[in-house]
Amino acid sequence: MSTLVLELRQGDMMVVNGAPIRFRNRTRIELAAKARFLFGKQIMPPEAATTPARRIYFALQTAYIGTDEERAGGLQAARRLIGDFQQATTSALAREMLRQALSFAESDDCYQALKLARRVMRHEEEVLGIAPLAATRPPGQAEGRTTLTLRAGQGVAAEGRDQAAARRVGPRSGIRWTP
Repeated sequence: MSTLVLELRQGDMMVVNGAPIRFRNRTRIELAAKARFLFGKQIMPPEAATTPARRIYFALQTAYIGTDEERAGGLQAARRLIGDFQQATTSALAREMLRQALSFAESDDCYQALKLARRVMRHEEEVLGIAPLAATRPPGQAEGRTTLTLRAGQGVAAEGRDQAAARRVGPRSGIRWTP
C-alpha cells in the first residue's frame, strides 16, 4: 500500500471527509488511510457554480466531499443537472463524458467523476467564451503549486490516488511517486 504526502502552502484550502481545513503556514501532511479529499483549485465555492457545467461539478463535489447528510443530495442534484445538460447540449462528447461521470459517481468514484466534469467545464468555457474559474485563494495570496507525493509501504492510498495515476500525470501536475 502507499501513503499520500501533500505539501500545501500558506492559505491553501483542503476538504477532508467533509471538514474544511485552511493552512496557516506551509506544511506537509501525510494521509495514511482512505480519505475523501479535494484541495486548492479542485474546490469550487458555491458562488462559483454559475453555469450548467459548473453546477454539475459543484453537485458532484458535494457528493464526494460533503458531509454524510449532504452527499446523497449532491448525487441526486448531479443526476438531475446532468440529465438537463445532456438534453440541451449538441456535443456528443460532452454527453458521453457526463454519462461516464454519472456512472463513476453512482459507483462511489466521485474523484473520477470530477475529473470528467472539469473537462466538460473547459468545453463549456470555450463554447460560451467565458473565462475559466479563478483559483480560490485568499486576497493577496500568491499563486503557488501544491505538491503531492505518493510513497510505497505505509498505510493505504487516499481515495482516487495510486502510483499508476501519479506516474501518468507527470511533473507539471505536482504529483510525484516516491518508492
